[in-house]
Amino acid sequence: MDKRDYAIPAQTRIGHVHLKVSDLERALVFYRDLLGFDVVATYGDQAAFLSAGGYHHHIGLNTWHSRGSGKAPINAPGLYHTAILYPERKDLAAILKRLIDEGQPITGASDHGVSEAIYLDDPDGNGVELYWDRPRAQWPVGPDGNIIMYNKRLDIEDLLGLAR
Repeated sequence: MDKRDYAIPAQTRIGHVHLKVSDLERALVFYRDLLGFDVVATYGDQAAFLSAGGYHHHIGLNTWHSRGSGKAPINAPGLYHTAILYPERKDLAAILKRLIDEGQPITGASDHGVSEAIYLDDPDGNGVELYWDRPRAQWPVGPDGNIIMYNKRLDIEDLLGLAR
């Protein structure tokens, strides 16, 4: 039996991520120019806030404690990746084609059963996952009723077929 006194409301969402970056303009080239987020506010050359669709911000970038520093360490506690959810599979296909056309290195691609995902790193070594969720009715479920997630090879060619 679960002994927690509090359960987070089901409607709760993670609203934004705020990243320390070493070079604000370089980070903006990645998040604004490559991924397509809009800049909604800046604090001089120290911070910028980016959005999709007019939200106050989905991504915050700042150099307050990190200007000129090296990349994020791989083997240390910290952010594993920021996950950016696309509304439809065709949208994931479109960004994948853009990444390929722009020569952006991709570090991985997976079919997780519940979702399909593309992985890459931003200029500071922060992991970025670009994904779309399959409709809930299509999620694989085991005999115990629990969701089954896995790490299978993503069919890149099938996905790219939607972008052509």
